Parts: sequence; structure tokens; C-alpha cells
Amino acid sequence: MYTADEIVEEQVEVKWFEVQYPISAYTFPQEALIDQVSFDETYIHITLTDGRILSIPLWWIPTLYNAPREELEKYTVNQSRTMIIWDPDKCAINDELRVADYLGTNA
Repeated sequence: MYTADEIVEEQVEVKWFEVQYPISAYTFPQEALIDQVSFDETYIHITLTDGRILSIPLWWIPTLYNAPREELEKYTVNQSRTMIIWDPDKCAINDELRVADYLGTNA
């Protein structure tokens, strides 16, 4: 138990900073829709309709990493623009890539 003489109030200096931009000036993407897909030697690059570019290392996806380059290009984007699909009836790859899985969200 403390006595009145033992209680010491600590003084903390509070600094206030001017807000440079209001929250309404920022962009917060609400959805992740595929606009374009491209490949280089190391990555699949997915450009989203909101301007973000998602680059995923091919080695994360063994079916793509081990596929011939010409087979990588034989993908389709699903109607909701959320997945890239390689149809085994059209190419040597049988895989689907869901964008939300690589954004770390349930978008």
C-alpha cells in the first residue's frame, strides 16, 4: 500500500503533429482482380486492376517452376478475375493460382 508521500506522478510530454493528408486522400484496395499476367525467368507477375503488381517466385509453385516456358503462357483467367488456371486439356500444366492466397488475405 502506498502513502500519499510515495505516489509520484510522472510527467510525460505529448507532442502533436499536423496531419499532412486526411484519411480520405489515401487509397485502400477493396478487391484483388487480375488485369495482366507476365513471366520472367524467376517470377510470375500479376498486375491487378487497382495498379498493384504481385510478383510471386516461380519456385513457390513447383508445377510452374518445372514447366516449359511456352506452357506457362497457356493460362486463362477465370470469369471473376481472381484465379489463373492452367487447363490440362490445353497444356502440360494442371494447376490453379488464386491471387488471394498470395496476398495473405481472404480477398
